[in-house]
Amino acid sequence: MWTKEARIQHAPREERYPSDVTDAEWVIIAPMIPPQRQGGRHRETDMREVMNAVRYVLRTGCQWRQLPKDFPPRSTVYNYFWEWTRYGVLDRIHHMLLVKVREMEGREASPTAAIIDTQAVKATEKGGLRRIRSDTMRPRKPRASSAMSSSTRSGCFSASR
Repeated sequence: MWTKEARIQHAPREERYPSDVTDAEWVIIAPMIPPQRQGGRHRETDMREVMNAVRYVLRTGCQWRQLPKDFPPRSTVYNYFWEWTRYGVLDRIHHMLLVKVREMEGREASPTAAIIDTQAVKATEKGGLRRIRSDTMRPRKPRASSAMSSSTRSGCFSASR
């Protein structure tokens, strides 16, 4: 039997794509989006739609040219993506969401331990950098002089004596 809670839980999504920002995420993300710059035209682009488009590209791995038409223009989305990446906005958003998720799970906000796989970190053998460099370079072939040049040289020397 459908209860009110079950209907709310299983209601169709209002987002167009699975990568769209949820309302709960947007409440956290919106204050972190840089405000409009002073002067110039007023911002007409919906920043939530830009964030949805950026997440769509990052989640699906599609090319910027393949961005569906129901998002803002790809050049606008790319410019915001580049600016947010350059100024660390996306890193701050990622960190804030990570902290929130860890707190919701009852864990500390920052991890207190790390695991280093021995396959990922290789130790160097005795000898340090020279040893590593010589192991990674191809051995040189000795240059053999041709038979003609050696006979010519010896012939010149014998003629001058």
